[in-house]
Amino acid sequence: MVNVKVGDQAPDFTLPDVDMKSRSLHEFLGQKVVLAFFVGAFTATCTKEMCSFRDSMARLTNLNAQIIGISVNDPFSNKAFAEKNRLPYPILSDYKRDVIKQYGLESADFAGLAGYVVAKRSIFILDEKGIVRYVWVSDNPAVEPNYEEVQAALTELR
Repeated sequence: MVNVKVGDQAPDFTLPDVDMKSRSLHEFLGQKVVLAFFVGAFTATCTKEMCSFRDSMARLTNLNAQIIGISVNDPFSNKAFAEKNRLPYPILSDYKRDVIKQYGLESADFAGLAGYVVAKRSIFILDEKGIVRYVWVSDNPAVEPNYEEVQAALTELR
């Protein structure tokens, strides 16, 4: 069950990025933030999703939006994933799964691996003050978000 809903203050968190630097949600506030929780680095759908965000960076930057990718992969895997796909935005590692629990996004037994918990593919758009203005969560890891809908939600926040 998703714990964070439209109208809520997004819970702050601190996670390591691909260079092992601690990054906190609050440091990105003051601009719109797109939290993109993804299932796993190097999976086909996640690669397509993160690259779609990469390819729309110019439009998102014009909308004063910061993309932040979050997965349960370790920082080293995330670094290789970000480098291979030339991802120009932060990819954070929720390797302890604290943030996906806090947001209510745990998906258990991924790919038939009993006990392997990943994030449900989900998008949270936050306004400049960290208030959640848009939420999309999929129980199906093969489903991508509607990128036009994400862009429209960001445009409405102007």
